[in-house]
Amino acid sequence: MGAMPVPAGALYGASTARAVENFRVSGRPVPAEIIHAFGLVKAAAALVNRRLGLLAPRLAALVARAAGEVADGRLDAHFPVDVFQTGSGTSTNTNVNEVIANRCAELAGRPLGVRGPVHPNDHVNLGQSSNDTFPTATHVAAVLLLRRRLRPALVALHRALGRKARRWDRIVKVGRTHLQDATPIRLGQEVSGYAAQVEAGVDRCDRAVAVLSDLAIGGTAVGTGVNTHPRFARLVCAELSRATGHRFREVRNHFAAQATADAVVDASGQLRSIAVSLSKIANDVRWLGSGPRCGLGELVLPAVQPGSSIMPGKVNPVICESVIQVACQVVGHDTAVALGGFGGVGSLLELNVAMPLIAHNLVESIALLAAVTDLFRAKVVEGLEADRERCASLVERSIAMATPLGPVIGYDRAAVLAREAQQSGRTVREVARESSGLAAATLEDLLDPRAMTAPTVPRSRFRGPARRSGSRRARAPHPVEDP
Repeated sequence: MGAMPVPAGALYGASTARAVENFRVSGRPVPAEIIHAFGLVKAAAALVNRRLGLLAPRLAALVARAAGEVADGRLDAHFPVDVFQTGSGTSTNTNVNEVIANRCAELAGRPLGVRGPVHPNDHVNLGQSSNDTFPTATHVAAVLLLRRRLRPALVALHRALGRKARRWDRIVKVGRTHLQDATPIRLGQEVSGYAAQVEAGVDRCDRAVAVLSDLAIGGTAVGTGVNTHPRFARLVCAELSRATGHRFREVRNHFAAQATADAVVDASGQLRSIAVSLSKIANDVRWLGSGPRCGLGELVLPAVQPGSSIMPGKVNPVICESVIQVACQVVGHDTAVALGGFGGVGSLLELNVAMPLIAHNLVESIALLAAVTDLFRAKVVEGLEADRERCASLVERSIAMATPLGPVIGYDRAAVLAREAQQSGRTVREVARESSGLAAATLEDLLDPRAMTAPTVPRSRFRGPARRSGSRRARAPHPVEDP
């Protein structure tokens, strides 16, 4: 295509420079995690090709060494191609090939751009295509991020919430449905629900890892494996497993792996569910901590920074707001990933042509969720405190305290009693003492707030107190550990 100027000192070549000119779109290059994963893939391919007798040992050693520098992030400055580029990621694969080849030239004491002793296509890209390496690098990058960053962050948050659930199991508070007062609940029970959500998030993270562990490498252009050795894919997966400590597998069907983005769409959906769970927890925490005097005020959030430029002393739930914003962004990313996998949009016949978009959104979702999960645990959950007096006061004032009277005096009479308490400004207990017709001991037994936080089996009407069937404890879900 003619001469193409390349910046002095750049390790990439003319094809990359042309791509930089062609795709001046966002100013955002392909995520570094994808580039690092490409380095792992190229190093594994070189070592396998040497083992298969397809690449001279000296050249394989040079490629593996240079690719290792890519994987370690030492050459990040040489990957400038915009994320919104050719849909197969060919420009990035070419960028990687050129950088590794030129770095090999440096290591061999040769000038840049001579395409020797290592050629970017003949040697670095041997047995490969952009169409199988880009999805492979995407899967590898996502798996490593999930295992090394997001999963540990979720496990740590789960443990922190579990500790709070156990610590607060004896604090009885008002439950709320439809943002209206409901029957009592223990604060530990409420928080155990959050812990269970996060535990489910760990499981979702593991499911994402599982579906992404199958790699498209070896399919080359359209899934047939043309120009590659029959054992190449299996051996590259084994080499990547050795290098990363995670077991990768050759995908069972290369045609599905390259023509679709189904695996990434699946994994992104798991991330969306994790984001939605975190948004629920963060939102509940900011509601329960609203105040400090005119809100719910059942929780006391750590003060991390001044909340207002005009109102002295105001402190806002800023970390919770950060969590919710990240959750919104992840849901947006998931929508983009799903559309990128759509037939007729990204998935067309033998190739998905929205891979850079998909990879960018998947990797960013994982990184954002990992960072904000750690932030939420460290700056909110670990320092959360309960206002025990406030919890007890609101429970006693709640009109929903009339609920256990229903099975004994009937729903309609209990409703009249509750309405009287609401209109008079008195508590349900005070009104019931006057008009329920129940003995004082029976009434106190029925209106025990803690007793309302577990299943009960009422006796026949007017024959005595409710019989307890057991205590529904706020047990934190079983511990989740690293695999």
